Amino acid sequence: MKKKMSLILSVTLAALMMLAACSPAEAPPTAPAAADPGSPSPDPGSPSPAPSPAPPLEKPVHLVYWSMWNNIEPQALVLEQAVRDFEGLNPGVTVEIIWAGRETRQTLAPAIDGGTQIDIFDEDTERVIGNWGQYMLDLESYYDQVYPTTRGLPYKDVVMPALQSLSRSIWPTGGLYTVGYQPFGFFMMYNQDHFAKAGISSVPTTWDDFLAACEALKNAGFIPLTSDNEYISGLFGYHLGRLKGPDFGTELLSDDSGALWDDPAVLEAARALETLAANGYIDPRAESNIWPSAQQDLALGEVSMYLNGTWLINEVMGTTGPGFPWGTFNYPAVPLGATGIEAANFGSQVFAINKDSANPDVAFALIVHLTTGEWDARLSEGTFGAPVDVINGWPLQMADAKAVFESLTTPFPWVGGVEGHTDRGPVVRENVQRLAGGTITAEQFIANCRP
Repeated sequence: MKKKMSLILSVTLAALMMLAACSPAEAPPTAPAAADPGSPSPDPGSPSPAPSPAPPLEKPVHLVYWSMWNNIEPQALVLEQAVRDFEGLNPGVTVEIIWAGRETRQTLAPAIDGGTQIDIFDEDTERVIGNWGQYMLDLESYYDQVYPTTRGLPYKDVVMPALQSLSRSIWPTGGLYTVGYQPFGFFMMYNQDHFAKAGISSVPTTWDDFLAACEALKNAGFIPLTSDNEYISGLFGYHLGRLKGPDFGTELLSDDSGALWDDPAVLEAARALETLAANGYIDPRAESNIWPSAQQDLALGEVSMYLNGTWLINEVMGTTGPGFPWGTFNYPAVPLGATGIEAANFGSQVFAINKDSANPDVAFALIVHLTTGEWDARLSEGTFGAPVDVINGWPLQMADAKAVFESLTTPFPWVGGVEGHTDRGPVVRENVQRLAGGTITAEQFIANCRP
C-alpha cells in the first residue's frame, strides 16, 4: 500500500530561559550535537555516544507521541531508541509513545477532540495537513532560528529544502507546520544489472530514450516493465502530467461534464501506454497483478522496471537482501511537455505539534532529536530510506534516488492526480490496468473512464 518522504535541535538551557521570559511555553531541553559528517554512520543497534547531559528542568515535562507506526516496524524500533536516548539526555522529561499504527487515520482526531493529551503526531504530509491542520502549531519561528547543531545556519538551511517547499505548497496560506522525515519519491525503480546486460549505459531522460531502453531490455531477454493494481495508474497519470502539468490529472477527475477527456493530451497519454503494451514492453501479468505480486517479480529479477515509491527497497528487502542492484530514475520527459524530470510525486512522513500542547518547545526539541544528526542517520540505515539532514549519507541502495531528489522542483499529486476522486479513481485504475494488458484500446479507455 502507499506508505505515505531537519537537524537535531540543540538549545542550551540558558538560552531557553530567555525564550521562556517571552513565552508561556516550557523551555526546550538540550539535544545532542549532530554527528561528524566525516565519521562513519552509526549502527542502528549500537548504543549512542554520551554527550554531557543537560541540567534538569525546573519542573518535570511529560510528552505524549501518538505514532503512525506499529511497534514491530523498523521505523518504530529506531524511534523508540531515539526517544529513550532523549529522555536520558534530558532529566525531567518523560515521553509516552502510543504506537497507534495506521489506525491513527481514524483515531487521532476523536482522541484530540476528546481531550486526550497528544503533543506530537505523525503521518504523511498531505494527510497530516489535509485532515488535521486545525490541530497544528505554526513552526515557522523554529525554522528561522540558529541552533548549536545547525553549524551556524538557520534551521531551515540545514534540512532537505524540497520537503519544506512541499509542506508550504500544501498548507493553504503557505505556512510551515510540519517537520519531515522518511522522505519518499515515486520514481522508476529498476535493476541495474539488467540495464548493463542490455547495453544501456545511461538512464532514459526522454520518452524516445525510454522506448529505446525497453527495446534493448526486451532484446536481451528481459521483461522491461511491470505494475499492479496499486500503482499502475501512475503510468497514465505521470505521462499526462508530463504533457499538461501537475494539476491536470486532478482537474480531469473532477470534471463532471467529461469534456476534459476530449483534450488531445488524454488520448496521447493513453496511446503511450497502449504502445508499451503492443510492443511487448509490459509484463502480460500486469493486467491481473494484485499488489504485492509485481514488486516480488522485480525483487526476484523477473522484470527490469517498476514505477513505485522509494519505500519499495525496504518492502522487498526480505526477498532481495541488501545486495540487490537498485537503480532509480524519474519518469522521462515527453515531447513538447509542460513538465520534465524536475517534477514528480514526492513527500515524507511528517511530525506535527498539537497547538494546545503545554510543552511545544520540548516537543520540538524531541522531534528534531528524532529526525536529525545521529538518529536521522540510524533511521535511514534501519529502513533503507532517505535521510533529511543534509550532511547525512544515503544508503547505498538509494544512491541514484538521491540525485533524483536533488533535481526536483515541482510536486505531482499521487499518481498524477488520476485517482483523486472517490468514485472515478477506481474506474481509471481498472481501465489503466486493462489498457496496459492490451485488452482495450486508448479510445476505449477514454470512453470507459469518461463520467
